[in-house]
Amino acid sequence: MVSKLPGTPRGGNRNSLSTPDVAVVGAGPIGLAIAWRCAARGLRVVVHDPDPGSGAVHAAAGMLAPVAEAYFGEHELTGLLTESAARWPAFAAELAAASGTDVGYRSEGTLMVGLTTDDLAVARRLWAYQQGLGLPVTPLRPSELRDREPALSPRMRGGAYAGTDHQVDPRRLVSALRTATERAGGVLVPTPVQQLTEVTAGTTVVAAGCGSAALTGLPVRPVKGQVLRLRAPGAPGFQHVIRGFADGEQVYLVPRPDGEVVVGATSEERTDTMVTSGAVLRLLRAATDLVPEVAEYELVEAVAGLRPGSPDNAPILGPLPGRPAVLAATGHHRHGVVLTPVTADLIADLISTGTPDPLLAAFTPERLGPGRSRPPATADPACGSAVPRPTPLEESWN
Repeated sequence: MVSKLPGTPRGGNRNSLSTPDVAVVGAGPIGLAIAWRCAARGLRVVVHDPDPGSGAVHAAAGMLAPVAEAYFGEHELTGLLTESAARWPAFAAELAAASGTDVGYRSEGTLMVGLTTDDLAVARRLWAYQQGLGLPVTPLRPSELRDREPALSPRMRGGAYAGTDHQVDPRRLVSALRTATERAGGVLVPTPVQQLTEVTAGTTVVAAGCGSAALTGLPVRPVKGQVLRLRAPGAPGFQHVIRGFADGEQVYLVPRPDGEVVVGATSEERTDTMVTSGAVLRLLRAATDLVPEVAEYELVEAVAGLRPGSPDNAPILGPLPGRPAVLAATGHHRHGVVLTPVTADLIADLISTGTPDPLLAAFTPERLGPGRSRPPATADPACGSAVPRPTPLEESWN
C-alpha cells in the first residue's frame, strides 16, 4: 500500500476534483513534470496557471549542461545537475511516448571555446576545475575545434568538448508535458493563485518560479535574462551547442534542426522584462565573433525572462518548515530545464511515499536558515502567470 504525506487524501472518485490529492501552482516545466509524474501514479492532480509556459521557460534555450554549468563553490548543485542530465534520455523518450510530441532532445554535445588568449585563460581555469570534479572535459586545439565545426571563427584560440552536455527545445517540452499531464488525468485550471489559502488539496506544490516568494515567503529573487532567436535560411551551419568567451563576453548558441538558433544570455539583477538595444548588440557581437555566419541569419525574436534565483543559486525542494503539506519546487535559477526530470521524480516520490530521497537533503528550505520569510508581494504578471511577482525589495538572474 502506498504511504503518503500528511494531509494527502487517497481514493474516492478519480474524476472528482473537489479535494484533489495534489495541487500544483505553476505550469512551467517543473510544475507540469511534477503533475505528470503524480497523475501517472494515480493521484488526482490539478495545476493552477492561466498561461502555461509563459514564465522563464519561454525565454530559455534548453541547454542540458551539467559540465559547462559546473561552477566554483557549487559542488552539491553540480551533483544534482549530473544526476538529472543522466535521466534526460529516458525522460525524453517516455515523455514523447506519453504525449506524441518530439521534445527536440539532441545529444551532439557542447563545444566550449575561447576567442582570445585572455578568454582562453579564463575558460581553461574553469575547465580545470570541472576536470577536477571528474567531469568529462576534452581539451581541443583550434584545428580540432574547426574539424568538428568548420563554421567556427578561424580566430579561435582553443576550446574543449563536453560530450554529455545536450539540449532540448523548452517550448516543445512545455507542450509535451501539458499533453502528457492531461492524458494521465491531470486537470489544468486557468486561474492565478494569489494566496495558498485559495488552494484546496492534500498536498500543494509551489512551482511558480520567481513568483514563489509571494506565496511562501521563501527568498526567491527574479534575475533578468535577455535572449535572441535567429533563423538560418536552411539548417544552421553547425550542430553542436557552442558556449564561449568572446573578448570577455560570455555567450551561447544553440542550433535546432529547423533552422532556429538561440543566442543568449544576459544575467541582470533586475526585475523588468524590457529588451534593450545594448544587450542585443553585445549578444550579437559575441555570437558573430564565434560563428561569423550567424550575421546573415534572420533575427526573429528578442525576449527577456526572469529566472527564479535562490541565495545560493540552487533549487529549493521539499516541505516548508512547519507546513509539511506545502512543498516547494522553485529557485532553479538557470537550471530549470536540465533539473526537470530529477525534480519531478523527487517531489512525486515524496508525495506518494512520504519518504524523502537522500538527494533532497542539500536542497530543502531549511538550509536557508531562519528569518527568511518576507511579506506578500503585489501582483505583477511580468514574473509569470501563476502568481504575483516579488516586490523590488526582493530583487537581486539565465
